[in-house]
Amino acid sequence: MEWIDWIGHLGSFLSSITFIPQVYKVWQTKRTQDLSLTMLSIIFTSTVVWLVYGVGRMLWPVIICNSIICLLSILLIYFKLTFDKKF
Repeated sequence: MEWIDWIGHLGSFLSSITFIPQVYKVWQTKRTQDLSLTMLSIIFTSTVVWLVYGVGRMLWPVIICNSIICLLSILLIYFKLTFDKKF
């Protein structure tokens, strides 16, 4: 693996973990009032588009990163739709 591939995997890893603190905080507090459903929908849609592109080009950093972000954005959308009803 070349050094540029390592950079791609590092970028993928860093991008993937950006949502983890938000998912954890929402899960802990059960509060989603400050999260925008529109923003979450755009993030989900963009990750699906990037995922299709990554699969089409067999770009593993893109596939891995966007699979993780897609999963985390689905969790946040689920939390938003579930927790907002309780308050």
